[in-house]
Amino acid sequence: MNGTGVPLVTPFDEDGDLDTERLRAVVEWVEDGGVDFIVPCGSNSEAELMGVEERARVVEIVAEEADVPVMAGTGHPGLKETLRQTERAAEAGADGALVVTPFYYTHDDDALEAYYREVADESPIPIYLYSVPAYTKVKLSPEVVGRLASHDDVAGMKDSSGDLETLQRERRLTADEEFDLFVGSGSVYAHALASGADGGILGLANVAPERANEIFQLHQAGKDAEARQLNAELVDLNRAVTAKYGVPGAKAAMRYRGVSAGYARKPHREVSESVHEEIVGLVEGMKP
Repeated sequence: MNGTGVPLVTPFDEDGDLDTERLRAVVEWVEDGGVDFIVPCGSNSEAELMGVEERARVVEIVAEEADVPVMAGTGHPGLKETLRQTERAAEAGADGALVVTPFYYTHDDDALEAYYREVADESPIPIYLYSVPAYTKVKLSPEVVGRLASHDDVAGMKDSSGDLETLQRERRLTADEEFDLFVGSGSVYAHALASGADGGILGLANVAPERANEIFQLHQAGKDAEARQLNAELVDLNRAVTAKYGVPGAKAAMRYRGVSAGYARKPHREVSESVHEEIVGLVEGMKP
């Protein structure tokens, strides 16, 4: 996989139940916007608010609808649940599994490396490492990433640290392997591509898939200065629909753009009227 991926939002109805028809519509929306692959059950998907079978159902629907590859989020804090979730994702039609670092408890580098090796050994589909320390408080070191890259079934990584120095070290330490390195922050997408990333898995692509895709296409055409300029114009919007207002902010922005994104699941709350106005202004500020 390479190019622009999207950690797809999961539409819920007002009672907090999965809205399957809206989910199918969101898949169509991001594909029409030009994304290269779809990641159901990632952080933006509210995966941690769903159980094993519910997540498997989301992956199944996305795999049925998608015309692009599907990388399913399958990580849990424990190994047993992660292996079961990965098996269910494979059964549902996923092409790969995005496995977040085990969280809640503290683990050293040796434990993290052993964990990922066991997941990769047992997984029926290729796995992708996922480091998102802002949520998990666990960060994969570039050295562990470099060693894991030699495993036949570790296909790549999503780095959501937002640290370009770390990403560059990961690229250097995986350069001799077939290893897809994705950045997880839309605010530094163009810079990450210029630093050797193969693409991105971007929450921004739920709201503006065509703009995220355009950044990648500009990079592919050797127009990195233009890619950075476009990226700079999207930084405030990206921040609003990710770190600042989270999933409720992203869904509000998508609804404003006419996408049936549904509602966020509790304990999330819908954005306030003033926040909605801020998000609308940022969406309207996107250049056509």
